Amino acid sequence: MRIVFSAVLLATAAVAPALAQENAPFTGAHVEALAGYDAIGVGDADLDDSADGVLYGVNAGYDFQLGGVIAGIEGEVTDSTTKRRGNELIAVGDSARLDTDRDLYVGARLGFAAGPSTMIYAKGGYTNAKLKAEYNDGQGLLATEGVTLDGYRIGAGVEQKFNIFGPSGFVKAEYRYSNYKNLDFGAADIDTNLDRHQVLVGLGVRF
Repeated sequence: MRIVFSAVLLATAAVAPALAQENAPFTGAHVEALAGYDAIGVGDADLDDSADGVLYGVNAGYDFQLGGVIAGIEGEVTDSTTKRRGNELIAVGDSARLDTDRDLYVGARLGFAAGPSTMIYAKGGYTNAKLKAEYNDGQGLLATEGVTLDGYRIGAGVEQKFNIFGPSGFVKAEYRYSNYKNLDFGAADIDTNLDRHQVLVGLGVRF
């Protein structure tokens, strides 16, 4: 009898995670690869060449599902090929360039299950972007500076279960907007804001 009881307990423990995923498919830890479109705008500074690029990185987080409502936390590390250039910003013959670097994000998201396999969500949080700013006054002065900016991010997306990695796989599409304050071009003495628009897809798995 004791052996039978132990076997039932072991079987229940093994089946419980599968049942939880079936009844609440958006619950648990997840990790995903990201890729998409990245574009930046620099306030009133006339940097208008090569304004967009490719975003790539990874995201990880944990979601809690209560009925049809899903709440979660997430963190992200991305990089981008986006670059911007401009000429004659404050003097004849000068030029400036801005190259994007790594971007860190941590935040939360809140969504609802539109079906047993589909989630629609909104998100928001803190983002920290690293950039390389360079200014050339055209008269021999060249200033290069690494810039780290703090900002906020908001966005929305849809996540769909996708069996490429088995029953726990998923694919998502997302748009998000980020804003960073006080972008300083150093020697150019240009203080402005940086806006960032991104559209991406993610391919991931839940555990």
